[in-house]
Amino acid sequence: MKINLSILLILIVYSVNGQIKDNRLKGLEQEIEQWMNTYKAVGLSVSIVENNKILYNKGFGYRDLDRKKRVNENTVFSIASCTKVFTASLLGILEAEDKLFLKDKPSVYIPKLQFYNSKMDELITIEDLLSHKSGLGDINGTLVLFPEDNRLKVLEKLKYIEPEGKVKESSIYSNMGFTIAGAIAEQVSEESWENLIQNKIFNPLDMSHSFTDLETAKKTNNFSFGYGLIKNDIKQVQFEQYHDYKPAGGIRSTSTDLAHWMLAWLNNGARNNNQVLPKAFVKNARKFHNTREGDYESSLFLTGYGLGWRVETQNGEFKVYHGGNTSGFSTLVVTYPFKNLGITVLTNQDDSILPYVIADIIKNRMLEKEKSKDYPVLVTDIYQTNPVNKSINKEKPPTHQLESYVGEYEHKGYGKIKIVLEHDSLYAIYPDYKFFLEHLHHDIFVMKPLEDISDIMNPEFPVNFRTSNWGEITSFTINLQSKPVEFIKLNE
Repeated sequence: MKINLSILLILIVYSVNGQIKDNRLKGLEQEIEQWMNTYKAVGLSVSIVENNKILYNKGFGYRDLDRKKRVNENTVFSIASCTKVFTASLLGILEAEDKLFLKDKPSVYIPKLQFYNSKMDELITIEDLLSHKSGLGDINGTLVLFPEDNRLKVLEKLKYIEPEGKVKESSIYSNMGFTIAGAIAEQVSEESWENLIQNKIFNPLDMSHSFTDLETAKKTNNFSFGYGLIKNDIKQVQFEQYHDYKPAGGIRSTSTDLAHWMLAWLNNGARNNNQVLPKAFVKNARKFHNTREGDYESSLFLTGYGLGWRVETQNGEFKVYHGGNTSGFSTLVVTYPFKNLGITVLTNQDDSILPYVIADIIKNRMLEKEKSKDYPVLVTDIYQTNPVNKSINKEKPPTHQLESYVGEYEHKGYGKIKIVLEHDSLYAIYPDYKFFLEHLHHDIFVMKPLEDISDIMNPEFPVNFRTSNWGEITSFTINLQSKPVEFIKLNE
């Protein structure tokens, strides 16, 4: 039998590239490279799935800029808050195994768990945690600055932390909510969140290049460093550790593995005839469980939260997605369930909307919609450590000798901070960090890091010392929440 040479060549090209050419994607790579140049992005990886197939999967740029090591479809990126859907899915799997019920209170599975007040204890459900309806708020200060050696110790602090909103009536994004969800999964299964994610999701979905541990991920030969911009210059940044809030953002993955993930979600939870995610959970997770704040527009309405996902209707299309931002990385996983379309964009650029720009370009191509003529260029500069000023404001000096501020201070919802005096300067010592206290005026100092830290927050919080009626330093406040958090000086 004779085979047409041109057809054979096409088949060879398809086999080598591992993906099918599509006229809708003609010129896409040039467009991606153009936007990477515009954004000064170092590396990027894209996968597109449609109708139960991986249609496109490719890396661009560098995973290691100094050594000029290139990104490909199996390069490992930090996916940050895209992790939340994995944690929500894990609880959906455990519900299908009759190990928990999503409408139950968290305390059913963690009996000693207490929130700030009895109303929260009575009303908060697991579904509320997964849809940001708990009112807890972000509470990132306790997760980042006061890490614990296990998640249950983190949860012991909750009864001392005032919520940021009302239960059932707020939509305040909460990493703590997903930290609690991860702990629930561990309690009902008697396994670690890390093992559960590996065995119940990664393995059955053939996500062989996905990790829940930073050190393990870094041992691969195809791992991306993270980068950010400072005054339009590219700088490598440190990784966010995630400690015990991994269920909120600790997964590292690839565009290939996330293509498998999207295919499961677009096929009612099945992958290769294996029902990995329960059908009932997939349906439930993509429903509106909570609205998101903000004004509706003619092109964007019904925007809110599902379970782990963000859901919205935009330009007539139902979209289920989640983005992620962490030190050195910005990511996006977006699916269009009624179009059987999914797009993943992973970048090693800090605090950037480039993934949203690329995903929108691809969506318009795939759905044959009018191309957008204008996208913004939005990349926030990374935090840069400034030189410390060790002088005292002589016009508005401290009300006490510096020795009077020394001591150990505690907030039971956060932890302990030591204020020490070294070489005529004050320092604040946290469990994993040490900050110089730069004098601002009177009894207010500003925290200044002594070394580079991961770009997950600006740590330059004002520290406002307070005195008793007898003139003694008794506490200080830091703006770790919407209201200042007070740390009480412990008796020596």
